[in-house]
Amino acid sequence: MNLLPNIALAGGLAWASGIRLYATLFIAGMLGRLGYVTLPPGLEVLSHNWVLIVSGALMVGEFLADKIPVFDSMWDSIHTFIRIPIGTLLAWGVFKNSGVDMQVAAALLGGAIVTGTHLAKSGGRALINTSPEPVSNWSASAGEDISLIGILYLMWQHPLALLILLALFLLLLCWLLPKVVRGLRMIFGQLRKFGAMLSGAG
Repeated sequence: MNLLPNIALAGGLAWASGIRLYATLFIAGMLGRLGYVTLPPGLEVLSHNWVLIVSGALMVGEFLADKIPVFDSMWDSIHTFIRIPIGTLLAWGVFKNSGVDMQVAAALLGGAIVTGTHLAKSGGRALINTSPEPVSNWSASAGEDISLIGILYLMWQHPLALLILLALFLLLLCWLLPKVVRGLRMIFGQLRKFGAMLSGAG
């Protein structure tokens, strides 16, 4: 087993899943189906007909939902319970035929990556949605689309570069997430005060 490409594959799939889950599933499955990449045995199911059909339909819905301010945050909230477990399973699937120690390590790594990515994305978009204009939301969404393509490309073509960027991203997350959490707490605090004012006025 070539360890470096598989680590990059596990980390890259988890990273991409935290940004665009269904696009990650569909693109990986379609590339495997067409023979452009070789999927590990644990991920070959992604190239099956029904998985491609469902992930492709959901990919279109995800793309559209992500472009609608406020609704994108509702979508992200719901997908907290979908992106994180599936991103973890994808990382585990890369090492399905390896030893239990590698499987557990991959699942832990993948779970940490997809969770951090999802929280940064959903929290950042919630802060952006406090602005009334839609341009910042569309710009963030387009940036995420481009990032997804870049992650998937590097994951298969330049795994070492992907791992270096992933390590830098995780360091950035350690700095960014506390700021996002503080920003969200401030927003929720203001909303509670506004709600209390409305209740008092009523």
